[in-house]
Amino acid sequence: MKVIFQQDVKGKGKKGEVKEVADGYARNYLLPNKLAVPASSGNINDLNEKKKREQRRAEEDLQQAEKLAETLGKLEIVITTKAGEGGRLFGAVTSKQISQQVMKDHSIKLDKKKIMLDDPIRHLGVTKVPVKLHPKVTATISVQVVEE
Repeated sequence: MKVIFQQDVKGKGKKGEVKEVADGYARNYLLPNKLAVPASSGNINDLNEKKKREQRRAEEDLQQAEKLAETLGKLEIVITTKAGEGGRLFGAVTSKQISQQVMKDHSIKLDKKKIMLDDPIRHLGVTKVPVKLHPKVTATISVQVVEE
């Protein structure tokens, strides 16, 4: 029996795949547990439409990420903090602080997890910080740390 998998089934198939499985396995396990649906022409058409919608949505997400990357590339964020001698900070500037400052200054919501800061910033000056907006799009924000 041909079925369309609705969820990943270990050893059998992944979500969205059309595969031939044993009749009993399909009738007694896959269909009752809503892991798959029969591969009728209507269900295959629904699957194709769903794939097209997901592809369109992915393209829109990519375009929005590219647009945001262009905007972020022009920004310079200024963070004031206490510093000691030699330009060393008391504490550090973290991705959370950068995210909050971008929201406060430019009203752009930026998830702190997307800011790819290897180590917190511990010195005064300008630092280029990469931001991963999309698997294919990475922007760079200029973060200037100044003494309070």
